[in-house]
Amino acid sequence: MLTSVLLLSAVLLLSWGMTGGLRRYALQRNVLDMPNQRSSHSVPTPRGGGMAIVMSFLLALLAALALGWLTLEPAMALLGAGSLVAVIGFLDDHGHVPARWRLLVHFTAAIWGLYWLGGMPPMKLGDVNIELGWLGGMFGVVYLVWLLNLYNFMDGIDGIAGVEAVTCCLSAVLICILLDNWQAALLPAALGLAAMGFLIWNFPPAKIFMGDAGSGFLGLILGLISLYMTWLEPQLFLAWLIVLGVFLVDASITLLRRFVRGEKIYQAHRSHAYQHASRLYGKHLPVTLAVAAINLCWLTPLAVWVALDGNAWVALPLAYVPLICLALRYRAGLAE
Repeated sequence: MLTSVLLLSAVLLLSWGMTGGLRRYALQRNVLDMPNQRSSHSVPTPRGGGMAIVMSFLLALLAALALGWLTLEPAMALLGAGSLVAVIGFLDDHGHVPARWRLLVHFTAAIWGLYWLGGMPPMKLGDVNIELGWLGGMFGVVYLVWLLNLYNFMDGIDGIAGVEAVTCCLSAVLICILLDNWQAALLPAALGLAAMGFLIWNFPPAKIFMGDAGSGFLGLILGLISLYMTWLEPQLFLAWLIVLGVFLVDASITLLRRFVRGEKIYQAHRSHAYQHASRLYGKHLPVTLAVAAINLCWLTPLAVWVALDGNAWVALPLAYVPLICLALRYRAGLAE
């Protein structure tokens, strides 16, 4: 127990310290996110701080593997896939990588991760067991690539991506503890603390931005952890879908509406519900805090209910219907 506490404390401190170092590096090298008409910030801000999340989490993985707390297969899934996405994101943060090449790497990383996890795990919806066979593999890859990209889309105001990661991981740790599976709690705990170290610098008003390397990494790793935990407990996939609901709903509705209007969905924009809300209230902080409150006070209890063999047929609508109403209320996908 003491060793695990020390390891997790080191993750937090390392992420915090590395973020400060990356901020100094970005200022010296002029790696700045310059405001434009599609930005939600008004002053030039260093970017690329998400690499602190990447490095601290990957080092924690290696330590857990060396200590025998993690088997080779999930370690290979997370290390390989996460590294691929972080590298392509880092290159894009420091220049520009065409979307088709980024997407190719994203699919490669998703396939790698899914392969080492043993494919798409069987799921449980209430009393119904679902095994998708080869279709499950295709679904799993699309699920991972979508999470990766939607996390990038949703990283648009101060603190929101970090708060989402921290609260989702906290929910996952709570579920693992309630299921008396302390070993499974290690991965979300390490990722949540890595994100927390960065969030100290990124909380409104942000001193540094995450960048594509960090946001893409977080989206993919959250997806892989959700599948890893589903292999352990089949009902946990739906619990994860509930926990990730804020980002899934806002990004999906926004993408669908922009697609229907014939817009180029890969281009930067400011039409997510959270972006409309931040402009309405004139600050990022109320929106970021609202995401934390929704996750902890509403979605987490529903996810716990599902994880403890609750009625997913009831819990899913209870989670998603209010989120859809909120997204529509704040004009997700509509132009300014």
